[in-house]
Amino acid sequence: MNLYTVITTEFALNDLESGRDFYEKQAPKLGDYFFDAMVTEIESLHLYAGIHVKEYGFYKMLTKRFPYAIHDDIVSEMARVVAVLDQRSRPMYTYTELNTRN
Repeated sequence: MNLYTVITTEFALNDLESGRDFYEKQAPKLGDYFFDAMVTEIESLHLYAGIHVKEYGFYKMLTKRFPYAIHDDIVSEMARVVAVLDQRSRPMYTYTELNTRN
């Protein structure tokens, strides 16, 4: 079993902040819950990086509590998170975002 070091890019951190802001507007403390849930999912890549389906050149892990996907790739022994995107968006948006982050 491979264990990976997980690195989150600035793009992905911005995605997390945008999601936190969105959910905080929906209900108090929901933004913090969203952020904590996403960080937990990202941390799981330490064990599970590289096992998910690939989409647009990146591994795509669907999250459990929110309609988001974490997109990552593997560089050496590192899982690099490049995006945390809302899956309710149009597929072309996901494609465009991932192509600009490659």
